Amino acid sequence: MFSRREFLMATAALSAIAGPGLVGGWSRAAAQQTLSENDLLDFDGYGNVTLVHITDIHAQMKPLYFREPSVNLGVGDVAGLPPHVTGADFLKLYNIEPGTPHAYALTSEDFAALARTYGKMGGLDRVATIVKRIRAERGDNVLLLDGGDTWQGSYTAQQTLGADMVEVMNALEPDAMTGHWEFTYGAERVKELVESLPFSFLGGNIYDAEWNEPAFEAWKMYEKGGARVAVIGQAFPYTPIANPRWMFPNWSFGIREEDVVANVEAARAEGADLVVLLSHNGFDVDRKLASRVDGIDVILTGHTHDALPEPVIVNNTLVVASGSNAKFVSRIDLDVRDGKLQGYKFRLIPVFSDIITPDAEMTALIDKVRAPYEAELAREIGRTENLLYRRGNFNGTFDDLFTQALLEEREADISLSPGFRWGTSLLPGQTITVEDLHNACAMTYPQAYRSMMSGKLINDILEDVADNLFNADPYYQQGGDMVRVGGMGYTIDVGKPMGSRISSMTLLKTGEAIDPGKEYAVAGWASVNEGTEGPPIWDVVENYLARNPVVSIEENRSVTIRT
Repeated sequence: MFSRREFLMATAALSAIAGPGLVGGWSRAAAQQTLSENDLLDFDGYGNVTLVHITDIHAQMKPLYFREPSVNLGVGDVAGLPPHVTGADFLKLYNIEPGTPHAYALTSEDFAALARTYGKMGGLDRVATIVKRIRAERGDNVLLLDGGDTWQGSYTAQQTLGADMVEVMNALEPDAMTGHWEFTYGAERVKELVESLPFSFLGGNIYDAEWNEPAFEAWKMYEKGGARVAVIGQAFPYTPIANPRWMFPNWSFGIREEDVVANVEAARAEGADLVVLLSHNGFDVDRKLASRVDGIDVILTGHTHDALPEPVIVNNTLVVASGSNAKFVSRIDLDVRDGKLQGYKFRLIPVFSDIITPDAEMTALIDKVRAPYEAELAREIGRTENLLYRRGNFNGTFDDLFTQALLEEREADISLSPGFRWGTSLLPGQTITVEDLHNACAMTYPQAYRSMMSGKLINDILEDVADNLFNADPYYQQGGDMVRVGGMGYTIDVGKPMGSRISSMTLLKTGEAIDPGKEYAVAGWASVNEGTEGPPIWDVVENYLARNPVVSIEENRSVTIRT
């Protein structure tokens, strides 16, 4: 049952949507198969504080294609709840017409055909246009907040160790950010880049393990629209597990719910009228956190790359999910009076690159930082007959390309590719460039290993990753998707407990069952173990494409899913 406050918030949201907002306004424009910049950006201002949220950009400066998942399973209490609703069910839930621009932006339905109709999305010069327009409308009442996973995920970010993204984001002038993949540049590089920021890097859940004290600023107070707004930073809690601990050995992470409570109380004690958690926890973790911690008005969530056209309200907290790759910008106008949040108005703005005018200054800056690498970025290394994408709980065609390359180039029986959620998409018929390849694998521990593993160890790996994804308690979920496999198949029952989800492991080339006691040659990449040896994954894939320049991937049926 709604509380009075929740009812008022829901009413405000519906009023926004019924106007030129995301669902109502888009449907009207989409019926004409036309959109203008004003259709996307016109917004009747509300209240006295505006939050603008971007997250999980993954170093993507230019417009791109990015297919949303067709499979995003939820388990336990969140099964069937947003963001675990996809495709036609998503369209029905949010009353979105199939074939419209917003159906293209928010789902995988008929993606390739709609992509040819509506074009690429994103581009930080388009984001700059949106941010500047909101600032022009709302004056100094705006907070621009970056949810992290900003500095990693492209060829140029890899070459500059994040410096290109720092320079471009500094020009966008955020007020604060938090992090996750940023830490994979190593502690010293992170400290160097953070010191260069003209805004706050917040991480209330990161401790210096040697001194047992906060390693970064936990929260900051801002004066906006006559209100005091506290922004608390929450970095990805499982960074030392999901990524190499040896890259930042003296920092410890965690959800640290008790610290979130303490930071909320401290902010309120200092007069905060509005408390915002700038989080990289992942959606389900933040949903649980909101249910357990009182006093948070807004959680701007990240990490799991979900894009939702409405906030989810939990325990009087608005949980806002803004997608990834600069495809979306969230705008939340808030009425903050008498020491508390009175109501809100929300817009998830889709960044259609053919519709939103690029900001000339930002375009020039992006061109400048990319100029030394343009020739290599544009070098063609293949062509795809398939839609290449990554997102999905169990497989993606870009990952199928990686697993096939690992099998052949590393002469393996089985290949493993991590279930990263970053990585852009390519349409059938597109050439594959160096930039496209690195958008799917640019990272600081890219070695493609080859080792002998027992069937039992392979099973244990799959079980461990499955529990990270499908543990019924969100606090034990680490985000990401299931490790991708090549050369083998298996059955997974996501509803079973740890250790009993994976069965029927089979070698595809022979059809024989994988023997727990037998050893197999396994190739993979992105091991978190220090000292891993092997060529970088991009060399493996490029060498494979040199011999197989046309990518044609059959439908992947190697995983049988039971729910």
